[in-house]
Order: sequence, then structure tokens, then C-alpha cells
Amino acid sequence: MPDQKKATRYGLATVAMWSTVATAFKLSLAHLDPLQLLLYASLSSCLALAATLAVRGKLGALTRLSRAQWKRSFALGALNPFLYYTILFAAYDLLPAQEAQPLNYTWAITLSLLAVPLLGQKLRGRDLLALVVSYSGVVVISTHGDILGMRFASPSGVALALASTVIWALYWIAGTKDDRDPVVGLLANFLCSLPLTLLAVLCFSDPFPGSLAGLGGAAYVGVFEMGLAFVTWLTALKCAVNAARVANLIFLSPFLSLILIHFFVGEEILPSTMVGLVLILAGLAAQRRKS
Repeated sequence: MPDQKKATRYGLATVAMWSTVATAFKLSLAHLDPLQLLLYASLSSCLALAATLAVRGKLGALTRLSRAQWKRSFALGALNPFLYYTILFAAYDLLPAQEAQPLNYTWAITLSLLAVPLLGQKLRGRDLLALVVSYSGVVVISTHGDILGMRFASPSGVALALASTVIWALYWIAGTKDDRDPVVGLLANFLCSLPLTLLAVLCFSDPFPGSLAGLGGAAYVGVFEMGLAFVTWLTALKCAVNAARVANLIFLSPFLSLILIHFFVGEEILPSTMVGLVLILAGLAAQRRKS
């Protein structure tokens, strides 16, 4: 039954988890490389999602998926978590967390752009406004405010962070016709991605990182960022009388995240980061605004 207070509680719980992940990424990457982090985070996420389905009495739904649905899971799993998090973690490895985190929020703008050729949607005026405003924020953050000089602190890191938004948008577009239970589908996607991740680790990394701190960080990322946050967010939207009120809670996350980055990662938050983040969120708000 709809319950706005319950929806708000679940929404705030999700925001709390999202606010910690940039810090968790950065601290974990001090002990693991991006592929190692992805492998152990994916394993942890699979366990968390399987436990969630078991509690709900839906774990058996995995065995009832058709061959076509498993094929879809392999394709979607190659996008997320495999490609998406490989690229995102690599971006966090190159960039300060305060830069990588706001850049990742531009995925909604990327989604609206890709929906034009892939879904046949039209680009509205407010989409163009959102694009200009948000990517102005990207330039401010990436150049540390030196817009005229256009000297990027880490061009490779910025390119990877923006590339991750393309993969994420493609994942959501590809999943628009997925009629499975969302949690069942996500677990199937993650299970299908594990062989790809393990192969990448065996070829380009080391499956035995030898760092308990890194493994603990990976477990946190897998359980909360990849697993429970998805479940609580779906629950919040399902319970909401007014879904827009719940959706607006996401604007709290990046600011809370910067506070945690400052105190736990030790980064001095630059004025250019705050200005750029405000521009990115202003662009997203303009895109969401009703005509």
C-alpha cells in the first residue's frame, strides 16, 4: 500500500548509502586495483541480493528464468557491472573522489542524449539547457576552475568518468524491455558478469590481493552500493504516493558525499568542485522540471 512516510524513510536510507560510496571507492582503491575491487564487490553483491530474495521467498525465481532471459542477463551483465564499474573504478583511481563523484551524476543527461537515436525520443529545449548547464559544471570541476586555460587535471580520468555515464545510460536503455522482477534480474545480471570479471582479473590483475582492508571495502561496496541501495530505492518508489518527492532526495547525496570525502579521504574540497556540482545539479533539475 502507498505510504509516503515509509517511502521517505527508504529514500533517505538509500541516499545515506549512496553518500558513502565515493569514499568507499577511494579508500578501497588504496588497497585494490579496479578489477580486484570489482570482483570482490560483485561477489558480495550477489550474496546480498540472493539473501534479499531468500527473505522475500523469491530466490527460486532464478531457476524459472528462460534461456532467452539468461542470454539477456549475460548481455546486460557485460554492461553492468562489468564494463560500468571497471571504467568507473578506473576513473576513481585517477581522479580525486570529489571530482569523479560529481561527473558521474551527468549520466541522466547522457541518457537523454542517447534516447534520441536509440529510442526515437525528441530532444526537448530543457534537455539542451540541462546539457549546457551540466557540462559547464563538468568543465569547471575538471579544470579546477581554470576555464579559460582549459588545462584538465587528469584528461584520462575525466574521459573515463564520462565514458562510465555512457555505459550506465546504455544499460538502462537496454533494460527498458526487461519484464523480470528487478531484483531477480539484477542478481542474474551480476551472476552472468562474474566469469567476465574473473577472466579479466586473471589476465590483467591478481585474484589474491592480500589486503583485508581492501576486501572489507569491496564487501561494503558490493553490499551497499551494488546491492541494498538498489533494493531500498525500488521499495521507496513502490511505496511513494508522490514519487517526485522521493526522487528529489537524490540531490542530497552529492553534498553529503563531499563532506564524507573531506573527513575520511582527507581531500580539501575545492571551490571549483562546489561550483561545478551546483551547475550539474542545476542542469538535472532543469531537465526534470515539468513544462
